[in-house]
Amino acid sequence: MILAIDIGNTNTVVGCLRGDELLFTLRIRSDRYKTADEYCLLLEGLLSRQGVDPKSLEGGILASVVPELRTVIADAARQMTGKSFLVVGAGVKTGLDIRIDDPAQLGADRVVDAVASLSSYEPPLVIFDMGTATTMSVVGKNGAYLGGMIMPGLRTSVDALSAQAAQLPYVHLEAPDRVIGTNTVDCMLSGAIYGSAAMIDGLIDRVEEALGEKVTAIATGGLMTVVHSYCKREIHYDPNLLLKGLNLIYKKNCR
Repeated sequence: MILAIDIGNTNTVVGCLRGDELLFTLRIRSDRYKTADEYCLLLEGLLSRQGVDPKSLEGGILASVVPELRTVIADAARQMTGKSFLVVGAGVKTGLDIRIDDPAQLGADRVVDAVASLSSYEPPLVIFDMGTATTMSVVGKNGAYLGGMIMPGLRTSVDALSAQAAQLPYVHLEAPDRVIGTNTVDCMLSGAIYGSAAMIDGLIDRVEEALGEKVTAIATGGLMTVVHSYCKREIHYDPNLLLKGLNLIYKKNCR
């Protein structure tokens, strides 16, 4: 068994895998103020609740978009398991041909999403990941990573709207009752969910225009849960896409 750890801006997701089987996932808050010792204690407790002895793990891999937590959680994982974890970054074999201006600028999460998507779908691909930020990645017909977009995340956008508009309240993101809202909260929910779905549909259209061919759309990320069913385009939603990609990269580097 191995641990795959996805360190995001808001949450960190931990997956335990045996071969290609994802046994379980755990979700904790990405706290920049916690020490390696605190993360070690937290993760040990969570794994123990699942009946897993950390010392029995073969090893693990992590990807992070939070630089200050990358080393902290890698240290915690080493303390917990007695093994050094692979960290997605320079020098790690991914098999991905990255064709952007500066490949070093590409976020580890987008690299891993692309690796996972290419293992299951024929390119060209467009990949959406909805978290603190919403990202879009485009993989060309030849399997090369061509680029994409970075946009404010759904929760980030709605919170900013509530904070900046004096008469707009904080709202919990949930399925809207109708497209045309008849009160303030319904209007905000409809705008957030239907607006995001329409944006994703429209971006797929624009990417197909730019490439001159049809694409396969894949989506992941916690906030995609409330959006993907409202999209008109066919989208393959996989909440564990990034953990699967981490598992693939671990295998590439540990053969």
